[in-house]
Amino acid sequence: MALKQTPSQTVGPFFAYSLTPQQYGYPMSSIADGAMRDGDTQGEAIRVEGRVFDGEGAVIGDAMIELWQADAQGRYGHPADPRGSNSNFTGFGRFGTGTDARSRFVFDTVKPGVIADGHAPHINVAVFMRGLLTHAYTRIYFSDEGPANAADPVLSKVPAARRDTLIATRSGDGDAVYRFDIHMQGTQETVFFDV
Repeated sequence: MALKQTPSQTVGPFFAYSLTPQQYGYPMSSIADGAMRDGDTQGEAIRVEGRVFDGEGAVIGDAMIELWQADAQGRYGHPADPRGSNSNFTGFGRFGTGTDARSRFVFDTVKPGVIADGHAPHINVAVFMRGLLTHAYTRIYFSDEGPANAADPVLSKVPAARRDTLIATRSGDGDAVYRFDIHMQGTQETVFFDV
């Protein structure tokens, strides 16, 4: 018998009952959601919210967004970070855009600290959705970190005309809410990274 190539499939999100069960009407909770901080988490409490758009500008109501970030001291809650996290903050969250009435992703987290000299505070993002053969990676930088953003070694490699697609804008009313929309294609396409 000759071996055949396994057919490719698009990134689901598959296994919705465990990844983002609320998005698909399953009566259970996910192991991770948009509430990344609690009352004991150190650092500035922020909210990151936005929507995912396709190439025609239509909102994608069944995408899944994952965030991974350092804590307020710039430490990752992971054994591979030799500094070790000094809080109960895991730095991981997951949100299905179909769980929000306006098809947004909403994360309540803390503003990350600087992970190393010369780096700007940022959040790592993975986007899963139908039609993708693999998930897409991007980053969120913050509009109120101008000098740090200018020196960041990753952001500085992005063409200047495209950097704004990686900048979350803080709301002007004093709340710590950052708006970050993800455009999968088109003239406003978000910069995605090969990992």
